[in-house]
Amino acid sequence: MTALDKLKQISQLFSELEAPQREAEILITGALDINRAALYSQDLEISKEASEKIDAFADRRLKGEPMSYIIGHVEFHGLRIQVGKGVLIPRPETELMVEEAVKAIRTQNPLNSGQQTATSDKQSAISKQVSSISGQQAASSGQADPANHKPGLTIVDLCTGSGCIALALAKMLPQSVVYGIDKSDIALSYARGNSEINRIKNVIFAKGNLFEPLGYCLSFDFIISNPPYIRRGDIDKLQIEIREHEPRAALDGGEDGLDFYRRIIRDAPGFMKDKGLLILEIGADQADDIRKLAADAGFKDIQFIKDYSGIERIFVGRLASLIE
Repeated sequence: MTALDKLKQISQLFSELEAPQREAEILITGALDINRAALYSQDLEISKEASEKIDAFADRRLKGEPMSYIIGHVEFHGLRIQVGKGVLIPRPETELMVEEAVKAIRTQNPLNSGQQTATSDKQSAISKQVSSISGQQAASSGQADPANHKPGLTIVDLCTGSGCIALALAKMLPQSVVYGIDKSDIALSYARGNSEINRIKNVIFAKGNLFEPLGYCLSFDFIISNPPYIRRGDIDKLQIEIREHEPRAALDGGEDGLDFYRRIIRDAPGFMKDKGLLILEIGADQADDIRKLAADAGFKDIQFIKDYSGIERIFVGRLASLIE
């Protein structure tokens, strides 16, 4: 049997799904670890074992398991991000947030802003503190020691999950040191593994609840987060592949979906440099509430960027200068 024959077979099996052909393509290329061009070559024969593996994957998909969990990874900003049960699957909206974050960072251009970055000795002390709290030394986990990078800017990604945001920013901004924080051991295991797979060194992952692992020893140029923001009562209304497979803790934003935003926005100024930026992915219909929270906390130049569906999805706010 050729791969194209198998594609037709699986596409028919997936006829009730929203995009059967595309889902079949992703499943087969993932199972065979080939690209789309190889799939459509006319003479690619597949073994009986490979065919059976594809059938097993297809059965899991028909039972509602997310495709990314089945094939074990997702592409995110040119990175291969491994995911599995216990870690949130990255979405296109989050890729958009990374793009907008990089634009904002480059526009602000802290390298030439005259802001004083932390000294090498201070950064080294911070790295040791974070490594100690995370329970894993930076060197042994393949993470960067900021003292060796002498960064032009520092970024923290709260609720890092798979590490997709932190890793994408670290790759696109190699002069930076990016801290990824999460309280889930499972998520951090994936994040650290993803840093090794993608050979990204200027990232430090640490375990803790939001800012907790950082103490009060470092001020960041940029804080970014895609926190849980689904209203608790709405989780059971989500698609089966989300509500029954993805971690509830990565979805549950409290009764009104704003629990994490209240804490992040309230505490962020204590961890930010003068005129630092806060960038957040938010849920539908949350913009007005978050605008008020941010304004009350001292953020200026607040804007909301719409996603591909026209929903206000990305919050950007600048911490007001002490002299404003």
